[in-house]
Amino acid sequence: MLEAHLTWLQSLGLLGILALVIHATGAGLALHAIFYTRTPQGSVAWALMLTTLPYFTIPLYLVFGRSKFHGYIETRRSMEREMNALLGRLQPFGSLARADLPGDGVRFEPLEKLAKLPFTTGNSLRLLVDGAATFAAIFAGIDRAQRYLLIQFFICRDDELGRALERRLLAAARRGVKICFLYDEFGSRKLGSRYLNSLKAAGIQARRFDTTIGWANRLQINFRNHRKIVVVDGETAYIGGHNVGDEYVGRSKFGHWRDTHLQLDGPAVLCAQHSFLEDWFWATRELPELVWEVKPAREQDRRALVLASSPTDPLESCTLFFIHAMNSARRRLWITSPYFVPDQQVMAALQVAALRGVDVRILLPSRPDHLLVYLSGLAYVQDIGSEGVKFFRYQDGFLHQKVMLIDDDFAAVGTANLDNRSFRLNFEVTVACYDEEFAREVEAMLERDFARSEPALPEDVHHRPFHVRLAARVARLLAPIQ
Repeated sequence: MLEAHLTWLQSLGLLGILALVIHATGAGLALHAIFYTRTPQGSVAWALMLTTLPYFTIPLYLVFGRSKFHGYIETRRSMEREMNALLGRLQPFGSLARADLPGDGVRFEPLEKLAKLPFTTGNSLRLLVDGAATFAAIFAGIDRAQRYLLIQFFICRDDELGRALERRLLAAARRGVKICFLYDEFGSRKLGSRYLNSLKAAGIQARRFDTTIGWANRLQINFRNHRKIVVVDGETAYIGGHNVGDEYVGRSKFGHWRDTHLQLDGPAVLCAQHSFLEDWFWATRELPELVWEVKPAREQDRRALVLASSPTDPLESCTLFFIHAMNSARRRLWITSPYFVPDQQVMAALQVAALRGVDVRILLPSRPDHLLVYLSGLAYVQDIGSEGVKFFRYQDGFLHQKVMLIDDDFAAVGTANLDNRSFRLNFEVTVACYDEEFAREVEAMLERDFARSEPALPEDVHHRPFHVRLAARVARLLAPIQ
């Protein structure tokens, strides 16, 4: 029997044996995808490609097939004792900061379980529309910092805007302000050594959020830290869609760059600070001394929740946040997103909302910066645009903001897009506010955006050339693994 097997292997030849091993590996990884890929669509896509095109797909799956950031989860467990000790200094979210959600607001209580933090009261929220207002506010915050600055961006460039940030950070460091600067290694891959060496020479702790730390994580390059957070002295935070690059202030081929950031003062700032601290510990294994004193804002008294979602969460926090918010809408559901590649759950939530008579509007860019995502969006416009969901294309430059408005009392501003990457692969952060006055401010802002937009109708997609419609369908097929 053994001789027969040896004879068979010899006749098969080296290339045949290699092909057999590759196909067997592909079949094994297909089983892994069926068991562990987060969505049925993703499981089917990976399994089919691994069994039919294993030579091409196996390397892709080893790099992009992971759905859980296990290294970060283990690190979070290791820091649990230290974090609990620090957070023990945080005044309890009792009568001072925890917000009641009276009346109709109780429908948003499940969001607290997703965030593992409560809605807090005593917050001030200020909309920062576009880059000039955003960076004027952030730079003013940096200039008045006295104790410390926490700086986190997905993209930071060594260009005119990046150097303006650099100058202010260096000036703050000379005043004795302690600065922690965290950047994503993929988003900021073009950030050169000159910039980083300049910060480090001034005593600024500059670190990259490296997803490949540890031998078991060497191929773990598909996760991104997409958060944009600036915290000043534990009292003020800035969160939203802007990165640090000239395009975010309108200096690029896209011209006007439409984006939204949020200035946050009050107890919710400490929740944003907590998110930064977990990311910082992953990158450095260090916990800096920070202020954990709850200080209600003086100007306003708004209820706010900070949801930090990531591929380390036991539940798909980002997905569930959007679905629950959509399902809670009774009169209005307005969403703006530059990347609209929803899964079946989100599509169903949008369709059901429209069937309930909710005014469902989705505002998208008219100009693509990622072709595959843009093509996918065309397919979705054609599929659900005829069912009461109204799509619009922003005409005045490029749209990059991530904003949601529910009815007359709930609004959210953050970093998450409506796509698979934000739902399942990225580290994101969203600020949700349950407050009628703030909702009116967001409504007025979005009304101005819709006035600069044109309807995107299903029949418009139908009349596009055949090759464009075909490309849109193929792009949608790839949506689960985008």
